[in-house]
Formats: sequence, C-alpha cells, structure tokens
Amino acid sequence: MWTVLVSLFVLALYATAAFFALRAAQTARTPQGSVGWVIFLLTFPVVAVPAYMFLGHHRFRGYRIARRESERVVEGIKAFATQARPPSDELRLNAKPFEDIAHMPVIRGNTAELLIDGDATFDAIFDAIDAAQSYILIQFYILRDDLLGRELRDKLVAAVDRGVTVNMLTDAVGSYGLPNEFIARMIESGIDIADPRQQRGPNFRFQLNYRNHRKTVVVDGKVGFIGGHNVGVEYLGDDPKFGRWRDTHLRLTGPVVLQLQLIFVEDWHWARNVEIIDDLDWSTSFADPGVNALIVATGPGDRTETGSMMFFSAIVAAQERVWITSPYFIPDLDIMSALKNAALRGVDVRILLPDSIDHTMPWLAAFAYFDEICETGVRFFRYTDGFLHQKVILMDDTMAAVGTTNLDNRSFRLNFEAMALIFDAGFAAQVEEMLRADFLNSFELTKTLDLQPPHIRYGAPLARLLAPVL
Repeated sequence: MWTVLVSLFVLALYATAAFFALRAAQTARTPQGSVGWVIFLLTFPVVAVPAYMFLGHHRFRGYRIARRESERVVEGIKAFATQARPPSDELRLNAKPFEDIAHMPVIRGNTAELLIDGDATFDAIFDAIDAAQSYILIQFYILRDDLLGRELRDKLVAAVDRGVTVNMLTDAVGSYGLPNEFIARMIESGIDIADPRQQRGPNFRFQLNYRNHRKTVVVDGKVGFIGGHNVGVEYLGDDPKFGRWRDTHLRLTGPVVLQLQLIFVEDWHWARNVEIIDDLDWSTSFADPGVNALIVATGPGDRTETGSMMFFSAIVAAQERVWITSPYFIPDLDIMSALKNAALRGVDVRILLPDSIDHTMPWLAAFAYFDEICETGVRFFRYTDGFLHQKVILMDDTMAAVGTTNLDNRSFRLNFEAMALIFDAGFAAQVEEMLRADFLNSFELTKTLDLQPPHIRYGAPLARLLAPVL
C-alpha cells in the first residue's frame, strides 16, 4: 500500500510539473525564461513545483475586471481631458507612450509640490487629513505600530469623529508585522480598513510574491500624495541602523488627483469587492497656469510589461539627460539596452543608488550589471548620507517623475506601482536642484567588479541569478 501511495504521489507530481511546464512555455516573457522553467520543473519537480506556485504566475485577471468596471469614470476623465489637454508644443515631447501605458491622458492645470524627506511629507499629509471634510483614501505598503503609525491612526480617528469617511489599504507582505490589536482598534474607531490578512489580492492563492507597493493619500478628491515614504519611524530618519532616510513624495492638486483617486478605487475594489466610485467627488478645478501631469499605474494585472515600458519610454525619449534614482538596480534586458543606447547617443545618463544596504541580495546583484553598462558611458553614483529610498526620474528639462517604482524586475513585473509624471520645465528644474544636492552627497562608482572585495566579486553573479524576483 505504501509503495502504491508513493507511486501515485510521484505520478501526480510529474503530471503537475508537466502542466506547469506547458503553462510556463506559453506565458513566460522570454524564451530563456520558458526554457529555464521547463528544465527546472521537469528535472527537479519536488522543488520546482512549489517554486512555480509562488513565483510562476504573473497576471491578475481581477485587476482587469476592476479596470473595466471603472471605465465610466475613465471615460469621464478622458472626456473632461479634451478641454483640459495641454497644447502639444507645451509638452515638448511625445506623451503618447506614457498615456497608452496609463490608459489615461496627460492633463493640465495641476500643482505639484516636492516633499523632500519624511518630516515634510508627513507634515503635509497630516495637515491634509486634519482639513478633510468628506473622505480620505489612504494606502501604504508598510504600516507600522510605532510612533508615526500611531500618530497617523489618531489623525484618522479624529477625522472619523468629525464625520469624515476613511478607507484604508495596506499590503499583507509589507505590513506583515502589524498587530491584530492595531487593526482592530482602527476598525472599532470607524475606519474602514481592508484587513491585509483577509482581503483578496496578493496574499491569496500562492501569490505572496506579488505586492501592492503603492503609497497613496487622497483627501476629498482635491489633494493627493504619492511617493516613496511608508509609515514607520525609519522614514523620518529615526532608525539607528539607517540614520538619515532620503526619500521624496509629491503633494498634488488639480485634475490629476482624480486619476490617483481612480487607481485607489480599483485597488479597493480588488481588495474588498466593493465599488465606491459613486461615493466620491469627481469634480475638479484648474490651477492657472499649473503643470501638466499624468499618473501611471503599473502592475502584473496589465496586459503588457508596463513598468518596464514606462522607464524605457523615458530613456529612449531623452535627448540631453536622463537621471534616475532608485534604491535598487536590477534592470531587464530592454532597460539595459535603452540605457546603453542613450549613453552612446551622448545623453547624460546617471543612476543614483544607495551605498548602504537594506536588502543584501538586491544590493549585491546590482554590482553584476555595472561593468557592462558603464562601458557605454552610463555613470553610477553611490549615495552616502544615510539610506536613499526615493524613486525619481528626470528626463531633459521636459519631464520628471516621482512615485513608487524601483528600477528592478520586482517593480516592473511583480508589484503594483504608481508614478506621477510631471511635464513642466519649472518642476524639472526643482527636481534637478534636488538631485544635484544628492549627487554632492555621493561618490561615483569607478571600480570594476574584479576590483571589488571578495564578497561582492563572488556574491554579485550569484545574486544576479535571482534577478527575476528581486
């Protein structure tokens, strides 16, 4: 009997491996990925089958459904945008690739304020929460039960006591350590929080590898926030390990806030299977002159590799410079080619990364890419004044972006991300000033991999093997 059971188990295991191998051959993004999964599954099914269950899925149909159910709002925004669309000569570049990725138009009449580091960011967010009159939509990848997290909770509770509706999302992986008591107190206080342990989404059906990495606050449909900060005291620079935490957020007003609001609506629908479109304010007003802006939301629910395409579109459009800051650098082949091509065209290509480590494997893997890209003229800088976590793109003096997307495969294909793209020379100049100050607190990487210490020299190529999930 035992022999029969073992034989049946082995047969079922290989049948499952064969099914997953066929699925991988049909859905993997590259031929190399298909071959890798097929060989792995058929050769080591005991290890490969569980690995594929966690790592092999790369699309969320439910997010597409949510997008279709919010189409009437999308169409309303597009119709409104016909009168709000900036003149083509004002954009000074072809914005169509970004609009196609976002499924929404660039729109004029907005304000965009840089919020540099944690104090400026949370002071502005708390001021907006205190001024809320109708509703607050709030989403963070990480929410901690610490001084900052409790201050945010108390602000939200006070808003509920004033009659303000609060809808809150957080991620099951990012906020894994959030105590049940913290969530329960928020719910008891009247905050409608989607419990990350119970909501639909990336914590379900072996999909823990997918994460909602967005950080969004929308107040009354009039003021919005997006950027790199999460809710934890380390983002204020109060962690003794990291010291100063270098990060950037944006405060937005104008029609672009409705785009940010729509993205939250779709995330809420996916997490709770509840439609809140009709509960929100979709009216807006223009700032004059204001800036042109677009929210680009990307994720594994999209039909194409939108995260990578957003970076690719910015890099290939650059004529004079493209500066990118990210805590991680694990590019795909398309981004590597785009960066090298831009440098060969004479574009000033700079990548600013942290010198300190928060996650060892991504930090190590980056070293495996530097030599090949540097040979074409791309310059890498290592930030030394604390930990750099901001996600910023500066392209010529025509476009700058701030948001949640890292320059790595996880952000490109596994995470739900969002970036605010601002098409304005004045705003680009502000971002340039900010980044020049960051470059002053950095050093340029000139050592090739063979000159690095042994743990980097030998560890980087091994870490690069995990690039698809880092």
